[in-house]
Amino acid sequence: MSHSKDRLIYVGVTVLMLAAGLATRTWAGYMPEFVALHAGDALWAAMIYSGFRVIGAHKRLGWAVACSIGFCFAIEISQLYQADWIHAVRETKLGGLVLGRGFLFVDLIRYVIGILIVYAADRLVRSSQAK
Repeated sequence: MSHSKDRLIYVGVTVLMLAAGLATRTWAGYMPEFVALHAGDALWAAMIYSGFRVIGAHKRLGWAVACSIGFCFAIEISQLYQADWIHAVRETKLGGLVLGRGFLFVDLIRYVIGILIVYAADRLVRSSQAK
């Protein structure tokens, strides 16, 4: 498959992960508690992985795993910084979605799980295409 076609597919996956993640926030009251608590962060991290695949469709899958884990961890750790200006950004809808609001160790676990699930799906699809 060409890198251009790959990028287009990953753009679609990124949009799908974004929509699914927002849905877990919007309709959390209609979901099982476990899903409402954990799926949004896992889907956000999966979206980051697919975003890195858009950028690096020609690179190895492990590159996207490493970059997305690094990015997600950096965002989460940045939540320990509590200056007034960044707090004001985090209080906006977009700022809160992108930067989060407060450090939670469990979010790091959710990110890794989300990335590993989408990575495994990516590998599975790629291996089935190679046959």
